[in-house]
Amino acid sequence: MSHHSILWKGNPTELAGAELKVGDKAPANFTVTANDMSAVKGVDLAGKARIILTSPSLDTPVCDVEARRFNTEAAQIPNVAIRFVTVDLPFAQKRWCGAAGVDKVTTLSDYKERAFGPAYGVFAPSKGLFCRAVFVIDKTDTIRHVEYVKETTAEPNYAACLEAARSLQ
Repeated sequence: MSHHSILWKGNPTELAGAELKVGDKAPANFTVTANDMSAVKGVDLAGKARIILTSPSLDTPVCDVEARRFNTEAAQIPNVAIRFVTVDLPFAQKRWCGAAGVDKVTTLSDYKERAFGPAYGVFAPSKGLFCRAVFVIDKTDTIRHVEYVKETTAEPNYAACLEAARSLQ
């Protein structure tokens, strides 16, 4: 298994899995869990323009800001689905979405099978959590924009992500 790294509160942190790049096919070899506890397979997401976001937990300040921002921005990219994947339990994700009024971003959990994180190269084994990353994927399942945020406590480059997403319209 290949590795790459980011900073986590200033400390170099290895990530499991390959670092995905623009032009790569989006991995589909995973199953995550929706808020209603149903299984969502990677192939269920395929064939649709989408943004996939990952972060350590929705219950942290930066993740909260990021999810709310993407929920607001979703109105400008109506044909692009936004999926936020963490290892938070589906119950916690559902509670957070309700409390935050987030209704345009769909949260998915990798708590069960733990296959999504390594497939997308976002799992930090030393933390047991995902790093912050953004993937913009077109209808042919090709990655058109990718950002592994260098410092997990920082927000992603919203402008670059949204510009890539708008180009999929």
